[in-house]
Amino acid sequence: MTDGSGGLLVVDKPAGWTSHDVVARARRLCGTRRVGHAGTLDPMATGVLVLGVDRGTKLLTFLVGCDKSYAATIRLGISTLTDDAEGEATLAPGVDDVRAVEAALPAAVAALTGDIEQIPSAVSAIKVKGVRSYTRVRQGDTVELPARPVTVSRFDVLSVRPGTATVEVGPSIDVVDVDVEVDVSSGTYVRALARDLGAALGVGGHLTALRRTRVGRFGLDQAVSLDELAATAETDGPSGIRLLPIAEAARAQLPVHEVSAADAVRLSHGQRIPSGPGGAAAVAAIDPEGRLVAVLDETRATARAKVVFVSSGAAV
Repeated sequence: MTDGSGGLLVVDKPAGWTSHDVVARARRLCGTRRVGHAGTLDPMATGVLVLGVDRGTKLLTFLVGCDKSYAATIRLGISTLTDDAEGEATLAPGVDDVRAVEAALPAAVAALTGDIEQIPSAVSAIKVKGVRSYTRVRQGDTVELPARPVTVSRFDVLSVRPGTATVEVGPSIDVVDVDVEVDVSSGTYVRALARDLGAALGVGGHLTALRRTRVGRFGLDQAVSLDELAATAETDGPSGIRLLPIAEAARAQLPVHEVSAADAVRLSHGQRIPSGPGGAAAVAAIDPEGRLVAVLDETRATARAKVVFVSSGAAV
């Protein structure tokens, strides 16, 4: 912390906090302004939020596009403006025939698994003519976002729980809560999966709970709560907060090119070196002392440094 080398900090984000709130809190606890995150979580969501601290912020670019895993609860029978529990209900037909919905569920889930075209939730951070989509929706505009390719590599149904829900007007209605786990590519909206599942079943649907369990190779088993971080900072100061070192984090997420001391110096001066055999677009260059020198683009015969973590030949 104090030497400015930094690293990654995996936080278990609490419900009700924005990702920016968590970053602001981490800046105070870690005693540095150089904190960023590797992918936004909605305020209602909890779970893995990967933060970069000091030089660890340079690694975040290579985490934003990682696959992610979620545990979620989808409520069938009600659609909302935001496709989650934060928005007002736009349609609430309920579920009149629970058995029929349960019988149709496997096929509907299968249709949303694999490589699909997904229309993002209208209330999202995607920009439409320079303005965030959620801003346009809140201004009363009708937003129609184009579909884009995403991959849902796993969509497992864990349980199906019939129940009832209150609505703003009228008596309670029958609903079905579906607990699921999904593995998805970057850019996939789990809220949109809930919306589309409900639409496919003809009853509407929205997300009532969302917990991110993994970002790339970083999971809940590595995450700490903000309360734990605050307690550590109060007892031991910012230097007591344990970060995942940059080299260790890079090894966990990226293919590795073990470089010689001479090549490490070349990379530190912006020179190219021969690429390794993998041909990957992001490769961690690790020197003989186990330190991260750079992240390389090895898609060509000679490797180009995309980000350098050294200065005048001294690796961090």
